[in-house]
Amino acid sequence: MNILIVKTSAIGDVIHTLPALNCLRQHFPEAHITWLIEEAAVDIVQGHPALDRVLIVRRKEWIRMWRQGQRLAALQQALRFAQTVRDTRYDLLIDFQNLLKSSIWVALAHAKRKIGYGSGMDHSEMSYVFLNERIPAVSMDQHAVDRELQLLRSIKIDCKDVVFDLPVSNGSRHSALDLLRTSGASSGRPLVAINPMTTWPTKHWQDEKFALLADRLVDEGNTVVFTGGENDRQAIGSICAMMRNEVPNLAGQTSLKELAALYGLAKALITTDTGPMHIAAAVGTPVVALFGPTAPWRTGPYGDKNRVIRLAISCSPCLKKECPLGTTACMKQIMVEDVVAAVNPLLSAPGSGKGE
Repeated sequence: MNILIVKTSAIGDVIHTLPALNCLRQHFPEAHITWLIEEAAVDIVQGHPALDRVLIVRRKEWIRMWRQGQRLAALQQALRFAQTVRDTRYDLLIDFQNLLKSSIWVALAHAKRKIGYGSGMDHSEMSYVFLNERIPAVSMDQHAVDRELQLLRSIKIDCKDVVFDLPVSNGSRHSALDLLRTSGASSGRPLVAINPMTTWPTKHWQDEKFALLADRLVDEGNTVVFTGGENDRQAIGSICAMMRNEVPNLAGQTSLKELAALYGLAKALITTDTGPMHIAAAVGTPVVALFGPTAPWRTGPYGDKNRVIRLAISCSPCLKKECPLGTTACMKQIMVEDVVAAVNPLLSAPGSGKGE
């Protein structure tokens, strides 16, 4: 039994598909399972115990090469990858992405059954035309994890438990510990990670509030570290500069698996709606998530130990990258006290002793 999963991006979306991967492995214990994914999120699935093979779509690299005039080389690499996609005859292909950019690989792959949601799903971009088994659309107002599992249930593949099993090696754990030590993070105190940056302007909370929040948590006896990507380092540095206390800015200093290991050491993560939020939830670290323009019931941190802070503003969720009213009130009206009230019970809860 050869199975191909198509889920190319993004980090949070890939994490949402891990329970479906584990469900497939449980249902087909002897199957050879391949995952087709873009390079930005590959670290999430590389080394997963339920996977046999990973096909990496280097789409952004090909685009960069094309724009730099290396067009022949870009085309040659894309064609070689297309041949790789076609080197196996799959019994089952499941398109969890439902986007036009990924449907080219669905079209090219040799598969007896090509399964995914049919028309009626938001953002599907008619990608379903390349499927030969189209599952009736379901409500977008259920969580993405549940939508992925519902797709499997539609073809009589059921799973009782939601298991992420995000692969984090001992090497990644040692790297995370070394990073905390060398950054000056205090040991012996509860560790709180803060991930403040997003790619949508409407998802941002004010920098000064993050600074006030971090100072408050340090003053109350916690160790605080900021996390983010390489492109976030300067912006997070500006937040740190507003603080009275010195805290480490770890943006850009971890791989995704090292970030997962770091979050695994934390008592809690405080975050906006972004990929690292899902990483923390997947490794079992409680999350306090600030939501404004997006819908937490669709893409919030999965699991009952997490807390979502969201205001009852009539225009939320608008699901827009730019605020139609020009106010981003849904985020700006969240107060530091709201976040403190949500995170303190998590920090005082007994249990794993993370970060201590």
